[in-house]
Amino acid sequence: MTQYLVTGTDYTSEGALDNRMAVRPQHLEMAKKLKASGNFIMGGAFLDEQGVMRGSSLVLQFETKEELQKWMDEEPYILQKVWETVDVKTYKIAQI
Repeated sequence: MTQYLVTGTDYTSEGALDNRMAVRPQHLEMAKKLKASGNFIMGGAFLDEQGVMRGSSLVLQFETKEELQKWMDEEPYILQKVWETVDVKTYKIAQI
């Protein structure tokens, strides 16, 4: 499987954090499904200086780019406009 580092940076408009919190249960449910299927390796929110969530980083793995795109097409944080930008890089976890 190919591993990917996905970084989603939240919108900064008024109400963005409220939107994130409203969509979060759907996002976490998607992560649980990815974990059950072996596609989720790790993930979490990144925080600003005040400790407020401002985006997310995930390490995911998929057999094909089409599977990655299918996830992106269904990810609640993308569909519900929590993430303003999404950066996807091919990634390899160090084997130490």
